[in-house]
Amino acid sequence: MAKLKLAIVVGSTRRESINLKLAEALAKLGADAFEPSFVRIDDLPLFNQDLEADRPESTLRLKREIEAADAILIVTPEHNRSITAALKNAIDWASRPYGKNSWAGKLVAVTGTSGGAIGSAVAQQNLRMIMTNLAGVVVGGQVFITYKEGLIDGAHEVTDEGTRKFLQGFIDNFATIAGKLAG
Repeated sequence: MAKLKLAIVVGSTRRESINLKLAEALAKLGADAFEPSFVRIDDLPLFNQDLEADRPESTLRLKREIEAADAILIVTPEHNRSITAALKNAIDWASRPYGKNSWAGKLVAVTGTSGGAIGSAVAQQNLRMIMTNLAGVVVGGQVFITYKEGLIDGAHEVTDEGTRKFLQGFIDNFATIAGKLAG
């Protein structure tokens, strides 16, 4: 069976983002089922409806990448008990113009990490609400990862066996659901 196209959106734009590290580890864990691609969001202009008539190329690229995916994995940090401004901006651009929402009908899995005990739980809840409102099909299951230095090594391997098994189960479940919906 052909691999499913997985668009990965990381809500952080930091070069050394722990959420990017988690996303890279999940891409590696899901490599048997998914052909992953990372969706760039750091070059998007701030959403402004005045720009819709002559959309910037970066916003058109974002829409194409979301639309081409069989499934979407969003990995988000938590900023002030919500998602990042960069992630919200990307969500808004891909949902526009009215009637051409790229998120509609897309299978979406949500996760994230932080150094805190609840590992971006509140941001993930906000994101689930937004995606559901945009007619995304959000996969259930709560995946809150408390990030500790060294949890993911330079080769994108999860070093803690219990966390690795947990994340493998998450990505395998997502792949199973995505495969059923795609096939």
